Amino acid sequence: MKNIHNWEPKIVAFLCNWCSYAGADLAGVSRTQYPPNVRVIRVPCSGRVDPFYIIKALQNGIDGVLVSGCHPGDCHYISGNLIARRKFALLKSFLEYIGIEPGRVQFSWVSAAEGGRFAQIIEKVTREVKELGPIRKMVKKF
Repeated sequence: MKNIHNWEPKIVAFLCNWCSYAGADLAGVSRTQYPPNVRVIRVPCSGRVDPFYIIKALQNGIDGVLVSGCHPGDCHYISGNLIARRKFALLKSFLEYIGIEPGRVQFSWVSAAEGGRFAQIIEKVTREVKELGPIRKMVKKF
């Protein structure tokens, strides 16, 4: 059994290409410090993230998932971020129903000019997932 005190969560972040990914890039270029627990997947729009991707990540042992898109009204695809918000509200309800803690899947808005905000969100998500501990439900045994 792993030592829970030394355990670090594995987190996947689906970031919209136009805003959130650019915000993450700004945080990196600005050398803003944030936890290294997150692996980024750049997507054209947060509305294009299929909820099944999140379920598969959790099944494969990812402890937390962040989906981040453009602020409402700023989506390059007009309403993709609003579609994403509706999809993930339903997904979170489903995950809670089957016993997955709500803090494991989070959604945020980050613009291209918000590198500091991106770092704060990553710190918050990492802290909250770490408090939940390793994921145990839904994980496939290989």
